[in-house]
Amino acid sequence: MSKLINVGVVGCGYWGPNLVRNFRSLPGCNLKMMCDVSAARLHSLKALYPGVMAERSFGHMLNGVGLDAVTVATSVKLHFPMAKAALLAGKHVLIEKPMAASAAQCEELIEIARQKGLVLMVGHTFLYSPAVRKIKEIIDRGDLGQIRYISARRLNLGLYQKDINVAWDLAPHDISIILHLVGQLPESVNCSGSAHITPQIEDVTLMTLIFGKDRSAIIHSSWLDPRKVREMTVVGSKRMLVYDDVAPLEKIRIFDACVKRPPHYDTFAEFQYAYHYGDISSPYLNQEEPLKAECLHFLECIRESKSPLSCGARGLEVVRILEASSASLKLGGGAVPLGRSQPTPSANNRPTRPSSRGSCRTKTAHALCA
Repeated sequence: MSKLINVGVVGCGYWGPNLVRNFRSLPGCNLKMMCDVSAARLHSLKALYPGVMAERSFGHMLNGVGLDAVTVATSVKLHFPMAKAALLAGKHVLIEKPMAASAAQCEELIEIARQKGLVLMVGHTFLYSPAVRKIKEIIDRGDLGQIRYISARRLNLGLYQKDINVAWDLAPHDISIILHLVGQLPESVNCSGSAHITPQIEDVTLMTLIFGKDRSAIIHSSWLDPRKVREMTVVGSKRMLVYDDVAPLEKIRIFDACVKRPPHYDTFAEFQYAYHYGDISSPYLNQEEPLKAECLHFLECIRESKSPLSCGARGLEVVRILEASSASLKLGGGAVPLGRSQPTPSANNRPTRPSSRGSCRTKTAHALCA
């Protein structure tokens, strides 16, 4: 029988209780400790999970408790120092999105994990959803043809953040999905937005990712919308797909629709675009909580020395795009070539630009992503 993996969760505010609930229920996992600065939050969770220790000191959580892994679900500004401390203490780490506040911080975490042979994983939860897995399968099979563009909308009323804008808060979900589906990094990033409620913190943004082969992606993020919208449209040369994560049924709908330009014509009168309209279909999806699948994957990577699907390198890619979006906002929406918006790393950091193939490699007994 496999050894139980002792896990601790730091940050028990909005998302932390969901992590606590899942790790508490998984086989082969012992949720040993919950950590938060708020005594009230810990008291509430302790009533639900009396067998789990509660601690307000993160330092005490890392020392003497016997944890194998730590999940960081705090504010973004604390992701780097807490993840770094956990890695240096020899713990495997799962960090919520975005991975850190800068690419340089991500690179440092990746290097520490590499040196210590520890699993470093980022909470890009939607990559573990049945819907996104199915979309990836459909695209890779060629059912949609060549991908032309992707449009994503993630809108709701709040939750307002005080230290990051809406792009850093909501767009990581869509960026991670788009990179996973397209399989390459964008060449440049544009981002425009407005701060309506809190000065200098944009609550509405529109981001454009420009890829090679005339492909693009548009990401609309908002904390200032009356409806909760979680929708992504993938337009291919053969078919089109709409993914609505809020829909209770038929989260994926495939439209047998496309438009074609005539191959040749002699006169303007002969020039006619060909529009094709066919059936609409919806594939069957397994009912599985994405966060549960993510937590299981984290434990599996620790136990079997595997590199996570959402490894440190994937987290770094997302943060690089977010940094480029911030640079574009300062330019009034101008294009920022990816890689030029980042400071040059020191000699101790990893190379600035990750492999375009997004490959991962392993070292020592545990898988990590470099």
